[in-house]
Amino acid sequence: MKEKAVKEAPRDLPKKQGWKVVFEIVLLLFWVMSAVIASQFVVGYLMALFLGSGAFDKPVVTAIYSAISYVLSMILVIYVPAKISKKYRVASREELGLRGWPTWTDIGLAPIGFVVYLLLAAGLVAIFSQFSWFDANEAQDVGFNTFIFGFDRLLAFFTLVVVAPIAEEVIFRGWLYGKIRSKLSKEVGHLTAAIVASLLVSLAFGAIHMQWNVGVNVFAMSLVACALREITGTIYAGIMLHMLKNGVAFYLLYVTGMGL
Repeated sequence: MKEKAVKEAPRDLPKKQGWKVVFEIVLLLFWVMSAVIASQFVVGYLMALFLGSGAFDKPVVTAIYSAISYVLSMILVIYVPAKISKKYRVASREELGLRGWPTWTDIGLAPIGFVVYLLLAAGLVAIFSQFSWFDANEAQDVGFNTFIFGFDRLLAFFTLVVVAPIAEEVIFRGWLYGKIRSKLSKEVGHLTAAIVASLLVSLAFGAIHMQWNVGVNVFAMSLVACALREITGTIYAGIMLHMLKNGVAFYLLYVTGMGL
């Protein structure tokens, strides 16, 4: 009986460990999504309380709101877990996918990734367009009035094309993807871990945009950005892909007016 018990024990351990890993991953996803959404609401509420809701009609206020929201999100995601639990130390630059500096490989892969993203997004939109509840042409509220010029347009560009891509890539393809992939790699191997982590991170990234057509679009971009991190080992190519995507959207919306 004693010998039989010793043989059975190792079979029970992976099951317990597996459920523990699943719970930790769900907790990570919930934490990041909650931190990002809560940051936007808290900062927005406080600014509206002190400045008035009408203040958001001014691009400079919207830019400040976005910057503070992203900073608060990164603090909550990257630093707070390390203060709550000894299990989560503050992630290093390497763990965030920020090892070294961008390379020519990163620069070259970004436009290739952009083309892949466009094709993937088009395919997903075509599939979802078969459902009556999906509106592929629903406008996205990016916080800035379309009719802005001069310095106001520059502020909008800096916020949407520079700040947002960097912050979102650090949070999702940097911290969250790295954590999930690391936990899964110990259980299912690196390739499976990378695939599952890419899907989960991309689903979470799409969900926080809280709009079906935008969610599907950024889900596709996130999958490509995750693949670029696997290829390069960093998130620099993903950041440039994200900047390219937002830059094209900015040009169409604020320069040509095609987004009207």
